[in-house]
Amino acid sequence: MSLTPRQQQIKDEFIKVRGTWGEAWEDILRLDPEFLAAYLKFSAVPWRKNHLDDKVKELIYIAIDANATHMYLPGARQHIAAALRLGATPAEIMEVLELCATLGIHAMNIGVPILVEVLQEKGLRTGPAPLTEYQEEVKAEFTATRGYWHSFWDEMLELDPELFAAYTEFSSHPWHHGTLEPKVKELIYIAFDTAATHLYVKGLKLHIENAVGYGATAQEILEVMEIASVLGIHAVTSAAPILAELVAESRADDSVVSSDDFSE
Repeated sequence: MSLTPRQQQIKDEFIKVRGTWGEAWEDILRLDPEFLAAYLKFSAVPWRKNHLDDKVKELIYIAIDANATHMYLPGARQHIAAALRLGATPAEIMEVLELCATLGIHAMNIGVPILVEVLQEKGLRTGPAPLTEYQEEVKAEFTATRGYWHSFWDEMLELDPELFAAYTEFSSHPWHHGTLEPKVKELIYIAFDTAATHLYVKGLKLHIENAVGYGATAQEILEVMEIASVLGIHAVTSAAPILAELVAESRADDSVVSSDDFSE
């Protein structure tokens, strides 16, 4: 079925602004072209303002789509391909994924304070114990590598310094071996902490503070959030093709029934 002039206009504008097209967009275009036009206007804001360069924007999209709380693999594939076209190296993209891999520690960031609260309520803990020499060394290593310390690490370091030492080595790998500038690293953390599938407020505030410290502007940080704000479209890009397929099947069945009605 050919596109209407309006549908073709929307498709051409989408490709011009976003530089991509695919079957899901085609299905959405046919099902509700004006919705796609509205989405294009919404998603295009960061691409029209351009506070971040295009390669960094694609790295932000990768961080949002690939992280463990979302894992939207069609989007990850699309934005990895776009980042490569824009000059990102495989090492830079791998670094983004390595930064995203730290998201799992938020189980400890959220869980350990609750554990401590329960221990105190049950009379099994009276207060934090002084740090040992080993714990002080681990804290110093984290601070030197990551450039900050936050109080939400204190209880984890106290209760399980071996785990925290292992996490320090794991999370510091991109900081020791990566090539992205520190500001961009912090923007990656902001991307997945602010995403609707995670919303880790303590980490978000911390990484905004760190990004500002590395020279990020309010407009750059807002652009990261604007990119994250389009995540909801994946409800449509995932399910609209299913709707289009089932509608086509239903119409085909109806056509067969109608044909049979006149076959005698």
